[in-house]
Amino acid sequence: MQHNSVNNISARVHPNCVVCSPSNTNGLQLEFISKEDGGITARFMCDEDLEGYPGILHGGIVSSILDGAMCHCMFSRGQVAVTAEMTTKFRHPVVTNQQAIVSANITRFSHSLCLLEAEIVQDGKVKATAKGKFFNQGEKSAFNSVPYTLCQMGKRL
Repeated sequence: MQHNSVNNISARVHPNCVVCSPSNTNGLQLEFISKEDGGITARFMCDEDLEGYPGILHGGIVSSILDGAMCHCMFSRGQVAVTAEMTTKFRHPVVTNQQAIVSANITRFSHSLCLLEAEIVQDGKVKATAKGKFFNQGEKSAFNSVPYTLCQMGKRL
């Protein structure tokens, strides 16, 4: 799926998202890009306005970025999904005033539930990881206008 299609789905489904909306001036405004393997990635600056402890990006911000990445991974497959469960591991502090990269991939799926993984890397080191279960909105969602079935994704649950 093309980069613009992912952002078009995102804009229709949650137009004021704190993680990805370009129109939310108080948000992070991450721009997710689809990868050939079906995953997504985004580069972002860790602004010190978002720190918890001095020099460290707030853990809630880290979790939000990981969640947004997994959600956009579903968008890259033409699917609209919501987070049902998420576990975050904070391996090392994400340092402010430095760039970082978030990426996400689908690991398994069934008809209505998908398992995803995401990570934030900074200076070549994995700083935080997440695993999430996402409930696919499928045909129930008026926003799911891109025809792509879960059967085309890969591994099953």
